[in-house]
Amino acid sequence: MKKRFPIILLAVASLLLAGCFSSKKATKGQRGQATILATEDPFKSTDEVTINFKKMKEKEWNYPLEDAKLISPFGGKRPNHKGSDLKTKAKDKVRAAFRGVVTFSGEMSGYGNVVFISHETGLETRYAHNSKNLVKKGDKVKPGDVIALEGKTGNATTEHVHFETRIGGQAFDSELIFNHKKHELREVKLTATKKNGTIDIKVK
Repeated sequence: MKKRFPIILLAVASLLLAGCFSSKKATKGQRGQATILATEDPFKSTDEVTINFKKMKEKEWNYPLEDAKLISPFGGKRPNHKGSDLKTKAKDKVRAAFRGVVTFSGEMSGYGNVVFISHETGLETRYAHNSKNLVKKGDKVKPGDVIALEGKTGNATTEHVHFETRIGGQAFDSELIFNHKKHELREVKLTATKKNGTIDIKVK
């Protein structure tokens, strides 16, 4: 046993040097990115994705924050503002816009408490700055399901919901599909085309 002990010590030291027992902690953002469920790329077998919102029945969608006021639009005064900021009151109910699967629920840099939902149409929605998330990764949700409570976590100075819509990772203005003034889904057909790594999104 005495002869084996130095050999064991040498093996453990080699593993530590190789980083197998690293004690370095990931940042919150890194932890968030590492726990996002993989979703199928909508452009995996095609260069064009179409979502016909005209054919959606009333029970197939829900406005994410009832009676909300749009306080900051997509882009706005901030070039990197990738969503629409909707406000009502602290701890108001945040609802899933469409049927889908929760791919992330947790804290992420900038977003604070945020929920990502992947929808079968190829669309992804995100709901950020929540005071509390009420769903977990892998949960299946229906339109109108309460997924979080309105808050001001992350980079937020007032209670609101930062609502994002994305296709293939590309953020686009949710006003294209939602009338934020009337809290209604627009009767439009959305087409997303991918060419040379760039995604172009249009509605008509």
